[in-house]
Amino acid sequence: MFFYLSKKIAVPNNVKLKCISWNKDQGFIACGGEDGLLKVLRLETQTDDSKLRGLAAPSNLSMNQNLEGHSGAVQVVTWNEQYQKLTTSDQNGLIIVWMLYKGSWYEEMINNRNKSVVRSMSWNADGQKICIVYEDGAVIVGSVDGNRIWGKDLKGIQLCHVTWSADSKILLFGMANGEIHIYDNQGNFIMKMKLNCLVNVTGAISIAGIHWYHGTEGYVEPDCPCLAICFDNGRCQIMRHENDQNPVLIDTGMYVVGIQWNHIGSVLAVAGSQKVVTQDKDVNIVQFYTPFGEHLGTLKVPGKQMCSLSWEGGGLKIALAVDSFIYFANIRPDYKWGYCSNTVVYAYTRPDRPEYCVVFWDTKNNEKYVKYVKSLISITTCGDFCILATKADENHPQFVLVLCNSIGTPLDPKYIDLVPLFVAMTKTHVIAASKEAFYTWQYRVAKKLTALEINQITRSRKEGRERIYHVDDVPSGSVDGVFDYSKAIQGTRDPICAITASDKTLIVGRESGVIQRYSFPNVALIQKYSLDCRACQLSLNCNSSRLAIIDIAGVLTFFDLDTRVTDSTGQQVVGELLKLERKDVWDMKWAKDNPDLFAMMEKTRMYVFRNLDPEEPIQTSGYICNFEDLEIKSVLLDEILKNPEHPSKDYIMNFEIRSLRDSRALIEKVGIEDASQFIEDNPHPRLWRLLAEAALQKLDLYTAQQAFVRCKDYQGIKFVKRLGNLQSESMKQAEVIAYFGRFEEAERMYLDMDRRDLAIGLRLKLGDWFRVLQLLKTGSGDADDSLLEQAHNAIGDYFADRQKWLNAVQYYVKGRNQERLAECYYMLEDYEGLENLANSLPENHKLLPEIAQMFVRVGMCEQAVNAFLKCNQPKAAVDTCVHLNQWNKAVELAKSHSMKEIGSLLARYASHLLEKNKTLDAIELYRKASYFFDAAKLMYKIADEEAKKRTKPLRVKKLYVLSALLIEQYHEQMKNAQRGKVKGKNSEATSALAGLLEEEVLSTTSRFTDNAWRGAEAYHFFILAQRQLYEGYVDTALKTALHLRDYEDIIPSVEIYSLLALCACASRAFGTCSKAFIKLESLETLSAEQKQQYEDLALEIFTKHTPKDNRKSELNSLLEGGEGKLPTCIATGSPIIEYQFWVCKVCKHYVLAQEISNYNFCPLCHSSVE
Repeated sequence: MFFYLSKKIAVPNNVKLKCISWNKDQGFIACGGEDGLLKVLRLETQTDDSKLRGLAAPSNLSMNQNLEGHSGAVQVVTWNEQYQKLTTSDQNGLIIVWMLYKGSWYEEMINNRNKSVVRSMSWNADGQKICIVYEDGAVIVGSVDGNRIWGKDLKGIQLCHVTWSADSKILLFGMANGEIHIYDNQGNFIMKMKLNCLVNVTGAISIAGIHWYHGTEGYVEPDCPCLAICFDNGRCQIMRHENDQNPVLIDTGMYVVGIQWNHIGSVLAVAGSQKVVTQDKDVNIVQFYTPFGEHLGTLKVPGKQMCSLSWEGGGLKIALAVDSFIYFANIRPDYKWGYCSNTVVYAYTRPDRPEYCVVFWDTKNNEKYVKYVKSLISITTCGDFCILATKADENHPQFVLVLCNSIGTPLDPKYIDLVPLFVAMTKTHVIAASKEAFYTWQYRVAKKLTALEINQITRSRKEGRERIYHVDDVPSGSVDGVFDYSKAIQGTRDPICAITASDKTLIVGRESGVIQRYSFPNVALIQKYSLDCRACQLSLNCNSSRLAIIDIAGVLTFFDLDTRVTDSTGQQVVGELLKLERKDVWDMKWAKDNPDLFAMMEKTRMYVFRNLDPEEPIQTSGYICNFEDLEIKSVLLDEILKNPEHPSKDYIMNFEIRSLRDSRALIEKVGIEDASQFIEDNPHPRLWRLLAEAALQKLDLYTAQQAFVRCKDYQGIKFVKRLGNLQSESMKQAEVIAYFGRFEEAERMYLDMDRRDLAIGLRLKLGDWFRVLQLLKTGSGDADDSLLEQAHNAIGDYFADRQKWLNAVQYYVKGRNQERLAECYYMLEDYEGLENLANSLPENHKLLPEIAQMFVRVGMCEQAVNAFLKCNQPKAAVDTCVHLNQWNKAVELAKSHSMKEIGSLLARYASHLLEKNKTLDAIELYRKASYFFDAAKLMYKIADEEAKKRTKPLRVKKLYVLSALLIEQYHEQMKNAQRGKVKGKNSEATSALAGLLEEEVLSTTSRFTDNAWRGAEAYHFFILAQRQLYEGYVDTALKTALHLRDYEDIIPSVEIYSLLALCACASRAFGTCSKAFIKLESLETLSAEQKQQYEDLALEIFTKHTPKDNRKSELNSLLEGGEGKLPTCIATGSPIIEYQFWVCKVCKHYVLAQEISNYNFCPLCHSSVE
């Protein structure tokens, strides 16, 4: 970071200044001084030249207003940026609030306590509240509209400072005795602040400044120190919050008058004075620090006594009040930035994110790629690559070097245990240095290397591509740079302060001024040089013969590394410091193609030097990106970072150096011959190319060819030869115009010559297919079909690349490109289109399996199967059905293509489902695959289990019905199978019989195939009896309940006979009731206690009623049962005596003829009544 004084404004009548404050949003500067002086100034840049932007543009006072109202010396000025208000106070305690009206400042409010003097005023972060502290301990908090919120007298305390926390919940009060007290926003005392920086300090001290950065522009890193407190004796502490037990401590070694953070909280400026041993008087200085206490530099300021400082809103200027003058200093920040292959990489912080936002801005195409990077330390670039040095983790002391390409894609992260304070980069290596050691990493093998170099690199690669060296070691270039982090921990008395590297040399600068030169990539210490300055930035020229050094004071010097000179003692030494020295330099760049050319930035001027002689300067404040081909590219980072999300191409500047400008002027004004003579005297490939292009435009082919030969442009030579073979002048002209990239013009010329084919050829070369299509269509005569197809497909590709699938489809259809069409339909989810495409393709087309897979991915089974069958892949079709759970289709396919494995596959899947306890899924699977018997078995099992659980009887009945229905389907299937076997030979009866016989053989083991409906019947009658009982049909209920005796294997006996006893009792059939009780009492499943209860109940009933049935005859048939048992009506539970009754087609059960008219569905299996 560099800074230099840039402007000085004198206050009239030599009135001494007391305070200064710069409004961060609108740019007003308020300064207060003795005799009631209060001025508001505004500096504005006024320029019509678009190239002069930022600090380079001249600035004038656009406002200079005296504000009348104070009589005593104005001691406090503070801005409220949100509401555009200025609050000032003088030595008499008078407070005035000023407001802006039509471009001038007017009094809005006045307040005077007449008791004491105001020492400090502070607006909170949102500008809603102001806190005013008086010397006598009075505190007032007021709102922006002038209302008092609260006031308090702190007895016996002299106040001198106040500040708000970022969230406006805390107030810090600074006392005259140096203590700082923490209060809440209602004025309640919380605690005293611990001041670690005052340990071992004796004598009286006072607070020089308290500034709490509110995080409005984001923080440099998460949990960054932001509360700075400084005392007049130079001791300073920077805290993360008001209770920070471990603050950053600084001893500035100066007498301090004021401190202030810059706009993003990354630099703390500390203003004051310092005693100089050689002089009697004190010198005014401003010191700059990071939030972590690192010293960034010192700015010396003339004058007797500095009293106040204030930063500009963008952090590029600082205003200093000294005696009766305002000095302005320009700041050149150390931006985190770099430039690689037409891309500017820069980083900035945002208030809404803890990470750094790193932007890769491609200046050629004006596209930007954004990456968010945590704890970014630096950005280094070289060639096409960029290294982001970051901290791995807050808690872990590991660091990462991330290699990225020019669009920010991370290619290779390297974790290192060494702090990468300084990073340099060559085409093949990255060098990172801490203060004690440096690390080298070969990140890629260069393409254009000689055999010898490749040999060297492969040798070092075998030994590992990473090395660590301690700065005090003397490596010899052999194997001694082992990869050992213990070297990085060893301390050194003379730390590293800068590094740079080229392909063959590595330079390490140390704080004492020693420069160490190593060979590279095999690191061996060649030479040590001693200089009188501490380097801040080192840079090697393109052939590594000269080193440029910018020291911490901004002085640029040059050192010739290889010159042998005799020193004062007569000894021969290598290396010589050159005579050239420039001050206030903050950036420099060597030319990539000339060891004697370099560009440097001095204040707001850019100088280009050739052989240490400067050309006339250019006004600019840009950072130099690149210097090659006699052109300098620089970027106005200050402007970009004002609005970092929308960089503009206007902020990239290209400057031509004098020899290029002169040659161009000569060619334009004097002619090609004289110009070629001048270029002969000052040869450079770029100038020869300029000449070649000028000669081409004039069709002077001989000169053009000579010039192309001189700049080794083989394509240019070939082009000139091709031009020589052309007959027509206008053809030559058109070719030259195309060569210079003026394609529209060239195309027009071709069309005027009636050479549409050449115009199409030109557009083909450019890949401009839209224009090709246009030209093909507009021409008379038939267009070339294959070219038309190619154009349609290329345009389709253009739209597909941009994911505009609908547009792509139209062109692919015209171009008959089925593969891409299938992809587009799939992306558009136009499955109908995809199906039509599959249908239109011939059999066994190579695209069919792909289309089938697309259908599989979206679960469209039928279409996928059709596609697979069309390309003769039945196995894939079956697999698809299995994958999509279409088992019936799978079985059908397997059968029709006589595949064996479907049964085993089904069994495997079913067992998998059963393992997962998904029995119902397994049943569904078997049912879909027409394995009804297995499905029925599983369903019966579920029904049994549910019955045991004693759940709702209706649910159990439903499960038994489902099981029985599956068995019926199985019977049907067997019949059909047999019918298929004995086709046309015998009657249906024979085939049905054969089916049943086969079924009999298969299912002898299972009890439920014989009478599948038993379970359903049992629960049907069980439910029916209870329903009839509750509805009061007690006789019918008894008849129904009597049927249940046949189902003791399905419903527990206790339930059956309890219900029977109940129905009989209700029906006054006490004989039946008695039998039921006898049965209950003899059940072995009941405990003695339960049996006793039944006995007691029986006793109670039968003492009152004789155990005899009254209506014996009706019950006889039911009670007897036996062989001649009558069929039962499932609707009423009564026996069917008539000859007319209804039979269900599905379950084959009977219902009385007069009853069935009441039902739409069979009462047992619920199939519809027809």
